Amino acid sequence: MKNLIYIAFLLTLTYGFSQKKTESLKIQNSENTKVHFNDNPALFFTNSDSLILQVHPQAMLIDSLWMNKLIKSPLYDKELYVLGNDEMLVVDLEELSTELLKSRLKHLNSKTPFKIEYNPQLEQIIRTYLQKRKSSISTIMERARYFFPMFEEHLAKYNIPMELKYLAVIESALNPNARSRMGATGLWQFMYPTGKFYNLEVSSYIDERSDPYRATEAACKYLESLYKMYGDWSMVLAAYNYGPGNVSKAIRRSGGSTNYWNIRKYLPSETAAYVPAFYATLYIFEYAKEHNLKSKEKAISYYATDTVQVKRQLTFAQINETLNVDIEVLKFLNPQYKLNIIPYIKDKNYILTLPIKDIGNFVSNERLIYAYADLEDAKEEKPLQELIKLEDKITHKVRSGEYLGKIAAKHGVAESNLKKWNNLKSSRILVGQNLVVYTKNTNPVVAQKATPVNNDNKEHTYYIVKLGDSLWSIAKKYSNVSVQNIKDWNNIWSVNSLKPGIKLKIIN
Repeated sequence: MKNLIYIAFLLTLTYGFSQKKTESLKIQNSENTKVHFNDNPALFFTNSDSLILQVHPQAMLIDSLWMNKLIKSPLYDKELYVLGNDEMLVVDLEELSTELLKSRLKHLNSKTPFKIEYNPQLEQIIRTYLQKRKSSISTIMERARYFFPMFEEHLAKYNIPMELKYLAVIESALNPNARSRMGATGLWQFMYPTGKFYNLEVSSYIDERSDPYRATEAACKYLESLYKMYGDWSMVLAAYNYGPGNVSKAIRRSGGSTNYWNIRKYLPSETAAYVPAFYATLYIFEYAKEHNLKSKEKAISYYATDTVQVKRQLTFAQINETLNVDIEVLKFLNPQYKLNIIPYIKDKNYILTLPIKDIGNFVSNERLIYAYADLEDAKEEKPLQELIKLEDKITHKVRSGEYLGKIAAKHGVAESNLKKWNNLKSSRILVGQNLVVYTKNTNPVVAQKATPVNNDNKEHTYYIVKLGDSLWSIAKKYSNVSVQNIKDWNNIWSVNSLKPGIKLKIIN
């Protein structure tokens, strides 16, 4: 009973909040229905001529209660995923002695499948990170709040050591749009061929090497295959950086050893430093609390986001306009979309990731959001005729008695366009000649305007257009008059301009 009263109280507060006056964006959809998108919607209502962006208070309440319970769960590592000084014990940066470092590395070695041993080079890397890279580490820890839970989910699926989540830190500093000078891209720095091998799509719109979810799945498959080759995770790290073929050469040069530390001197300097850099990163993150390292405030949590599959092409700007989600947030959560456009292609599943608080608004208002996108797209300039799809192209074979104007009228296109499409310098055509015709009229092209000719001194008459008339049928009523003549004399630039009652000038 108490719970019911509590819920009723919250709903009352929510309803009260919804009564606040808000500005709205009015648009007109294809059915002439006015649509209002509120800047800060809390409740919805409908009437005969208007709609308000819908938000369901009951669902919002459930989301709020669920997120509160989730945040307090063990899914959050309090030593890493911290929101501020109040949530973490502040510790003065200690003097890290060599003996203390050896002790900690020994402890890490005992609880991981990696062969972590102290050496002076590793100590130097750790000290450099602590002294010169604290700010960048804080930024990476902020990103880790979002990416690490996703990584751990996939690593557990493939039975790969959880510590390999730190591999992405070495590869990309957890920047999904990172790109190396060699073209490796994404959190896991896939080269194009490797990405294609693991079915990561790369097109003008999308690069799935930057898709956190799909690229992490591919990385786990790759790491799993490397471990099957070497049976040693340190060797896996070397092969991930240098390539299996090159590591095999190093094994041969070492006399057949499959121990990383024995083949290390046969590896290039970059790869020789790669594994120690991984161990240094592992140490920094595992002992972040002891060194007073923490993430920046208000980092996005992986558990506070959700996904939805889009059913039409959407731009980040359209999502921002309708849901008021910051463009930078959209870029961070959806880094795979290169042009800030989520494409829609049949049989492809392109998803949009949003904060949970905005997912509900999107799902409740998909139709309105798509209607708004339709109107925005309609405002854009139409493509030139040259860009019309190939399936709209036909071939017309010239028959006896046909001339260019007659063929143009038959297909409802401009005679000047027929010339342009077929590289004709004059209107002369031959029987049997094949002409290219683009028939689709949804994106008509205006014919090039000719320089106006002064016809005032020439004799002329007028014709009143009747229902059912066409330029072709009107031209046939007069001798030596073509469709293009009528267009030029009357400044007609589209066949759709011909309406009953219009007076056309005809020059004799």
